[in-house]
Order: sequence, then structure tokens, then C-alpha cells
Amino acid sequence: MSGVYDSAPGTLTEAQKVDIRRFCGYPAYGAGAAGFQSWRFFQAYGTLEYRMNNFAPAEIAVVVNYLNTLNALEAAVPLASANLDTEAAASWQHNQREVHDRDALFDGWRRRLCGFIGIPPGGALESSGITLIV
Repeated sequence: MSGVYDSAPGTLTEAQKVDIRRFCGYPAYGAGAAGFQSWRFFQAYGTLEYRMNNFAPAEIAVVVNYLNTLNALEAAVPLASANLDTEAAASWQHNQREVHDRDALFDGWRRRLCGFIGIPPGGALESSGITLIV
């Protein structure tokens, strides 16, 4: 997770593009388009790459806001593990679903980013169950 970005106004850095790919559930791009794992073989991934390279400056501002929110939500999930060993302490009651709730909130924001960009969530963000592609 990067979380700190330096870029020229109106452009996305490579670090931002990496975060967008992973938050949207798409695999790493690698050093370039080569072989059968290339984005060229997947329409949604190609759309994602095209849009990241052609966002308007106002759209980049919205995406950067999403990235800032997502980085904070992602960082909060592992911190919740500090309470996994305590169910109750004095009047404090542990939310047994805290990690699940944080994951759900994080994934919800990831899906919002996909929706804003106009792409379906990638394989790493698909919900469990049957997925039909027609």
C-alpha cells in the first residue's frame, strides 16, 4: 500500500495506478504487456488501463480521494487484530465482527471506485458464488 503520491497535476503516478488496479481487484500489470496474462486479453482490464491514462483532471481528483479513503480503510483492517484476543474487559465489549465489518466496508469502497471508473470488479474482488459471463 503506497498511500503517498507525488504526481504532476492532471496525471496519475505509477504508484496510484498500482493501487487502483489492486483496489479494483485486478492483477499486477508487470513490466509491460507480454504473454497471455496481458491486459490486452481482458476487455475490462484494457478499459481500466485506458481510463487511468485518460482521466480528466477533475476525475483524477475524485480518484485520488477514493485512494486516500481506501488506503486508510485498508490500514485499519490489520489494526483490528489487536482486539482478537479479548472478548470483554470491564464494561468494554469487543465487536466480534469487527474484522468482518471492516473488510466489508473496505470492499464496499473498492466497489464504489470500480463503479466510478466504469469497470466491473476484478477477480480478486468478485463475490463468492457462481459468476456467469455471457
